Amino acid sequence: MDVAPQIALPGPELTARVPAPATALVRDYLVHVGGDPAAYRGVLPPHLFLQWSLPLAARTLHGLPYPLLRILNAGCRIQINAPLPEGAPLSLRARLQGIEANERRAVLHQRIVTGTDDVPDALVADLYTVVPVSDTTARTGAARPPRADSCVPDDARALARWSLPRNAGLVFATLTGDVNPIHWAAPYARALGFPGPILHGFGSLARAWEALVRARFSGAVDRLRAVDVRFLRPLPLPANIGLYVTGTRFFVGGAPGARATLAGTFEEATP
Repeated sequence: MDVAPQIALPGPELTARVPAPATALVRDYLVHVGGDPAAYRGVLPPHLFLQWSLPLAARTLHGLPYPLLRILNAGCRIQINAPLPEGAPLSLRARLQGIEANERRAVLHQRIVTGTDDVPDALVADLYTVVPVSDTTARTGAARPPRADSCVPDDARALARWSLPRNAGLVFATLTGDVNPIHWAAPYARALGFPGPILHGFGSLARAWEALVRARFSGAVDRLRAVDVRFLRPLPLPANIGLYVTGTRFFVGGAPGARATLAGTFEEATP
């Protein structure tokens, strides 16, 4: 049953012009997620887009009748049309594209476009978030059997492994500005039904992205054209987790056959 609020969709397009993130911040962020700062010399990592666009994206949700303090990332698609130069001012456009809601949860679809004066549509991100509407659905995926496509395939090849400390969420929050306390404050996370802090979905995505670049494209950061991911289940911290790939599909999980926390596909840029 669709119980989305009666508001005009897509919503109004909001715009902003912001300075590029500082070079030192970009370097520290890349080191944190396993990237090579030298490989990004002169350009920004696309998966850092929330750092400069989160305030504008939050404004697209103003006035919605949902408990937005419980919002969780559910997935995203990031398409790279041109590299974003390091140090140049960024032009942003953001809007709420749609809402799918029922008595349990609302799924919000936002589109965030980052560009420059020369290439206004350089980076297009479609962001999907979930807001539990009732207390019984505060923990995503609770008491549900795993979907067939939510496990790491048995034939997937391991490309990377990470040992993530308990403070990984706090460090990621500091570097990106995504300071939702569910990622670093244990009492808050437990109040929402989790055993403790959970890693940002974009923290998993950034690590997977950089491992793909390193293992599949020999460190060439311009070889990825698009990435499409679903955040399947929370990743409690600390954690020991890996990246697995089969074809153009990739998964973050404990081992082949185990439930994945992230599943996605990637597209290679054409020469």
